[in-house]
Amino acid sequence: MKIDIEERMLHFKQPAGTSRGIYTERRIWLVKVIDGERVGIGECAPLPKLSCDDIPDYSEELRVKSEEFAAAIQEGDEAITAFFETLRDYPSMLFGMETALDGLKTSLAPSQRERVGGEPISIPTNGLVWMGSYDEMEQRIEQKLKQGFHCIKLKIGAIDFDAELELLKKIRKRFGPREIELRVDANGAFAYDEALYKLELLSQYALHSIEQPIKAKQWANMSELCRESPLRIALDEELIGVNDPEQKRQMLNIIRPAYIVLKPSLHGGMMGVREWVEIANDMGIGSWITSALESNVGLYAIARLAYDIYGPNIRMPQGLGTGLLFTDNIPMPLKMQGERLIIEN
Repeated sequence: MKIDIEERMLHFKQPAGTSRGIYTERRIWLVKVIDGERVGIGECAPLPKLSCDDIPDYSEELRVKSEEFAAAIQEGDEAITAFFETLRDYPSMLFGMETALDGLKTSLAPSQRERVGGEPISIPTNGLVWMGSYDEMEQRIEQKLKQGFHCIKLKIGAIDFDAELELLKKIRKRFGPREIELRVDANGAFAYDEALYKLELLSQYALHSIEQPIKAKQWANMSELCRESPLRIALDEELIGVNDPEQKRQMLNIIRPAYIVLKPSLHGGMMGVREWVEIANDMGIGSWITSALESNVGLYAIARLAYDIYGPNIRMPQGLGTGLLFTDNIPMPLKMQGERLIIEN
């Protein structure tokens, strides 16, 4: 039994704009668990200045944790479970190691045909439109519509708000809410004292929801917005660093969002995502799963997780297209077919 770690730099096909800046490249670490001829591979990919385990000595800490992981595997399932508990504050590492272990057990390529009655897994996704100039965003929306997406998600908060409203107005003139579902993600771009006004303006375009209108760690303010907003609010960044199950329950009980948006690399690995979904279900809060700029290795694992949690008849579009953004991606049995992510072997 041995563990290898490979650091890679991936490059975006086009700059990915968010309210926190523009990404042109992405650093990841691949964790390979090797046991004879069996190999499991996982991806550790913290997001700079966002992940709770975005630490200066990430590479060194990952190697230390990997040695502990190898020892736990040798000891058996109880030791592995105990070790994973120690990684709650290192969600990107936890996700990579969980994925690698799952890959070791299944040779990373379980027979999808056995699992879904002879058909590849097919998951509906939203078409993600990154931030850019008005003209760039309008062109990207057109591309997504031509590709057959029925759910469009727009990153907002980087250009003039009136211009963003104009984009939404143009879409709604062409397509009603039964034809195209619109989601927006503010990534915490709104100031609290202007948020409700902006939510009221956005609500006139029959949006499905808005993710993270204000910055995280304002539970009282976010709770008030969830009560008063005419637009359903989904939490995203708010979940980062909330890794204890009781704290998760406490936060959701206070804020009471309509949805939570779950990223394994940010929100506690696969173990943490399952906890979030279970707690949210108990409170009548909806959820969906999305990737966080991982390579195809991470995307493959996240898609399988979504399938395992929500079942073969997933209706709500998931955010699973971002693994296809890189010029130098890692080959996996994944492809986009219209708006659906296909996993096939």
